[in-house]
Amino acid sequence: MGLDEQGGWAAAAEEQFDEVVALRRAIHAEPEVGLHCPLTTEKAKAALAGLPLEIRDSRSTTGFVAILRGQTGDNGRTVLLRGDMDALPMSEETGLPFASRHEGRMHACGHDTHTAMLVGAARALSARRDRLPGTVVFMFQPGEEGHHGARFMMEDGLLADPAPDAAFALHVSPNMPSGVVVSRVGPLLASANTVHARITGRGGHAAMPHDNIDPVPIACEIVTALQTFIARRVPVSDPAVLTITTISAGTGAHNIVPDTAELLGTLRTLSEPTRALMFDAFERIVTGIAAAHGATAEARIDAGYPVTMNDPRAVQVMRDGAAAIDAPYEVMKAPMMGGEDFSYVLRDVPGAMAFIGAAPTGTDPAVNPPLHNTRMTIDERVMARGIALHCAVVDRFLERGFD
Repeated sequence: MGLDEQGGWAAAAEEQFDEVVALRRAIHAEPEVGLHCPLTTEKAKAALAGLPLEIRDSRSTTGFVAILRGQTGDNGRTVLLRGDMDALPMSEETGLPFASRHEGRMHACGHDTHTAMLVGAARALSARRDRLPGTVVFMFQPGEEGHHGARFMMEDGLLADPAPDAAFALHVSPNMPSGVVVSRVGPLLASANTVHARITGRGGHAAMPHDNIDPVPIACEIVTALQTFIARRVPVSDPAVLTITTISAGTGAHNIVPDTAELLGTLRTLSEPTRALMFDAFERIVTGIAAAHGATAEARIDAGYPVTMNDPRAVQVMRDGAAAIDAPYEVMKAPMMGGEDFSYVLRDVPGAMAFIGAAPTGTDPAVNPPLHNTRMTIDERVMARGIALHCAVVDRFLERGFD
């Protein structure tokens, strides 16, 4: 008999709800950015104090793992739950009474909620430790927003002993109905990479362009060629998105051809083969077109997060967990092109991530301010369901593994 049938994870989550809401609001009011979030770490650890957990700190971040070992005999299974802790470098405009007290920093991606739900799950599972047939690793991770926090914590060895057999994470979404669980088999989120190019020509008088090598039209031609390459060389069944977001050139004068032009953008793919194809194509197109016009160019790609790839067995565990707590489950029709550094964990450990809808009551999910918006808000009631789902997934995996 599973723990949910015996104890009721929904009821266990309700026991934690008030304290979890208070924790989420405290974290929300003092957001921290990057790999070092000491205030958030302090709040999370204080909420875990007194529980039968082994705490191990990250050397290169303020992240940590909390390990809970069951008492009903070790069947060899270890499951990891992850919650990210960092905020975004943007100003909050929600008007909430617990809005950010720090200008230029905001929990606009729900990580305050993820941390609080993970604390709630740790408390609920610790209270039922005597019926836990395995080990749970709670991963409290900073630096998700572009800082590779998961990779740093893995390099610190925090996922090595005990090594998890499966890994799971939840992410709230204000653009999905509150309480619905949404995921899919295979790619859930894209790889995220930053592309740079610098074209060097020869500046001079704008009235005599034939005496110069103008880098501006060369840069424009490169942008067009990159889009043509995607349209004609990348399969529509395994897509890529390459968006040039900045073209920089010139001094502001209307009559001077600059020496250089620079491009900056983002590259997203849903598979590693297409990612490798685009890496090669970007450098070849940038340098080749520049050379064709007598200019030179430097191309650079900063490789970001890998594709977030859900294991089909782990997705089924999440579906079973949702069913155990009577949460509606929906299959995501197509991957999202956003990136997520839980992908580093999923590259090494079979597992899955799911979204949990958090649209505030009485709002239209389709038009709500989305993640990474200065006015993003959530339905806090969904945190009880998130806690219960974390616990039900642990219950399901420790009892049966991927069977």
